[in-house]
Amino acid sequence: MQVLRITRPGGPEVLDFEERPAPTPGPSELLVRVRATALNRADLLQIRGAYPAPPGVPADVPGLEYAGEVIATGSLVRRFKVGDRVMGLVGGGAFSEQLITHEREALPAPENLDPTQAAALPEAYLTAFDALVLQGGLRMGESVLIHAVASGVGSAGAQLCRAMGARVIGTGRNAEKLSRAPAWGVEKTVLCDSSPPRFADAVREATGGRGVDLALDLVGGDYLPETLLAMAPQGRVLLVGLVAGRQATSDLNVILTRRLRITGTVLRSRPPEEKMALTQAAEKSLLPLFQAGTLTPVVDAVYPMREAREALERMARNETVGKLVLRWE
Repeated sequence: MQVLRITRPGGPEVLDFEERPAPTPGPSELLVRVRATALNRADLLQIRGAYPAPPGVPADVPGLEYAGEVIATGSLVRRFKVGDRVMGLVGGGAFSEQLITHEREALPAPENLDPTQAAALPEAYLTAFDALVLQGGLRMGESVLIHAVASGVGSAGAQLCRAMGARVIGTGRNAEKLSRAPAWGVEKTVLCDSSPPRFADAVREATGGRGVDLALDLVGGDYLPETLLAMAPQGRVLLVGLVAGRQATSDLNVILTRRLRITGTVLRSRPPEEKMALTQAAEKSLLPLFQAGTLTPVVDAVYPMREAREALERMARNETVGKLVLRWE
């Protein structure tokens, strides 16, 4: 089988194809023929040498999500059989024609989605579902602030909020991208084109002065102080990404007086048991919504795997709305 591997730390140009033996599934594992994978910023960081893969996955092969079909199963597998279409998250190694995953970490691919659509689903929707619903306790009628709403996770979060009867305010740095947001259920958008960003006043105005109940912060950095000012009393902030930086200076009195909660969360480094529990919760709650067409992956473009370098460069330039997908031919 072919893999697209990191030859040395650097930019997308350091990726190269290599032929490797096909892996063998363990007793509770699936061997999946990967048809497509989607890009994530973690891939860029790993290629640069700034985000090492967790133990147990190929250290030199990026890729956190996949869609394909089962081509072999371990002796104890009961959930899937050869030929089943599946999708899911992995700790790494999805830039490969075949991969191994535990059967309880795989999801059935919705019948109405082709592999390139299904590959754009796992990371964005499981991240948003875990943060907003399982950890954030999203409830019907609440107001939600989503930063980088035109990203893969942002657009997924907006659609989840719409499906649950919550109101969404989205931010972004590109007016053209924000113009797409109403299609995902975003009621108001705020352009953040200043440094530092300023959006708290607009959010409070849009909520009648109260602020939002929940914030999905995909950027961190100097967005955090403004986010805290945009929160309603007892609001919850879910910090998921650090695109804007790892450091922030905030007024702690805002947290105290408004009784705010800030929760940091990651998926990649969690133990397998937690990933399995998330997968099972998502299968029960999300898959029916995809099958009904209530939720849909937002795919910006699909590239053949041989053009992965160009796709990664495009993602690095922040030119995308939703997800970029790579497909094996």
